Amino acid sequence: MKWYFQALRKYAVFAGRAGRKEFWTFGLIQVLIFFALKRIDFLIGTVDHDSGVGLVSAVYELATLLPVIAVAVRRLHDTNRSGWWYFIIFIPVFGIVQLLIFAAQGSQMGENRYGPDPRKDRLEDTTVQGSVF
Repeated sequence: MKWYFQALRKYAVFAGRAGRKEFWTFGLIQVLIFFALKRIDFLIGTVDHDSGVGLVSAVYELATLLPVIAVAVRRLHDTNRSGWWYFIIFIPVFGIVQLLIFAAQGSQMGENRYGPDPRKDRLEDTTVQGSVF
């Protein structure tokens, strides 16, 4: 839940980087909340059966639209890609798959043009410098 709330606290922050854990945890919790709210829509009768859109779930999705885009852009930054790559989602099927592939790729180690590495526990230099023994 920490990663979900961290993404919400950065509501419309498109600068910086978001690690894989932040992106995927936020996405998973987002989906779970959406399905729970969709169920509530059916229970209280606020679903338009023609379109399948529920009032409660639609309000939630609109309220969290900016954080969803922002965390995706920060995730792209973490892989050293411009946030403009987010618009690839407008290419049917291929675009969403490609964005998910980008999000699944490892982070660029160390600082990049978008900011410092979000993983504080990562060693900056992974090479062995030699042994004293």
